[in-house]
Amino acid sequence: MSAAKTSRQVNRRRPLFGRMYPKMAAGMDRGGMTERRRELLAGLSGEVVEVGAGHGVTFAHYPPEVTRVIAVEPEPRLRAQAAATETAAPVEVVPGVAEHLPAADHSADAVVMCMVLCSLPDVGAALAEARRALKPGGQLRFLEHVRADTTGLARLQDVLDATIWPHLVGGCHLGRDAEAELRRAGFRIDHLDRFLFPPARTPVSFHIIGTAVLGSDE
Repeated sequence: MSAAKTSRQVNRRRPLFGRMYPKMAAGMDRGGMTERRRELLAGLSGEVVEVGAGHGVTFAHYPPEVTRVIAVEPEPRLRAQAAATETAAPVEVVPGVAEHLPAADHSADAVVMCMVLCSLPDVGAALAEARRALKPGGQLRFLEHVRADTTGLARLQDVLDATIWPHLVGGCHLGRDAEAELRRAGFRIDHLDRFLFPPARTPVSFHIIGTAVLGSDE
């Protein structure tokens, strides 16, 4: 395998997004997203794989029962910031992409995805990798923005997704239905909460947070 191909498999360079996202995340946290990040990680233990860790905004919220976090981030600028971030659990920040996780089969007690599914080129492949990495009985914790619940706003999301939005926000697609993608990939939703953030009904406001587990055939 060539060095260039190997680099593409572990790096996904988005320099504009790498500069913008920490500021965006800080604004979201000032608006109340910190509490949702804590909720996302509450009760976790053992070994966790965090997919798309960004600049490490979740790291301070891992409970002490978590013994190891493999934090996968493809964007080099964000990855460097994550590696310098204070952590509440042992965190190893590594290059990688969601479709090729650097984790052994059935090794993770949990996989965490926070604002990730919207930007992936191949959601099905990424969720298949999460399934591969999870132990029997393991959990997938997710916090994602999702498709609007009205026709007008969903159409506006589609227009934004087809034009400027992915170019501005690191490949993000506002209109993806993360819940449907999880079910399609064979996960069972154990818990799901829908909420608006910010509270006004806009194309960017629709979010879900919850827990999924492997289907009954696993």
